[in-house]
Amino acid sequence: MKHVLSALVMNQPGVLAHISGMLASRAFNIESLAVGETDIPEFSRMTFVVSGDDRVLDQVRKQLEKIVTVVQVIDFSNKDFVERDLMLIKVRTEGTSMTQVKEMVDIFRAKIVDVRPHQVMIEISGPEQKIAAFVDVMRPFGIIELVRTGRIALTRENIEKPALYDLQPVNAPVK
Repeated sequence: MKHVLSALVMNQPGVLAHISGMLASRAFNIESLAVGETDIPEFSRMTFVVSGDDRVLDQVRKQLEKIVTVVQVIDFSNKDFVERDLMLIKVRTEGTSMTQVKEMVDIFRAKIVDVRPHQVMIEISGPEQKIAAFVDVMRPFGIIELVRTGRIALTRENIEKPALYDLQPVNAPVK
């Protein structure tokens, strides 16, 4: 079973390497990873997907909470959330396929972002299933290249965001 986790971390050099190294050393496979700055530049949000049962998820969460630079961990299991993935894909358009490619782009609410002789570059975002379905539809035209981001997610509910002055690592000593 796939689990989506999010960690609010201090925006410092080496945090990504530390977290991914910790997970790898414990044989946890990261299936998807996205990292970016938040509305507070001193902090980044890491969203990642791991596979395993509830025991594995609990271990991952506990290991994350032990890392000094981790401020908050959110487990999206049993929460109502929105997730998105972004993909850029280059597709062949030789012959008469340009019209058909454009039709599929419109159906999937994607966007052509670059046109070259005999190829187009398409941008698409959405849930993982939508991205996978679009890739399947584009295969017959000839995929030249594609790149995807990791998944990002936010819960629909209001999760209490720690006040800026309260943002400390989850395992830091209490003042």
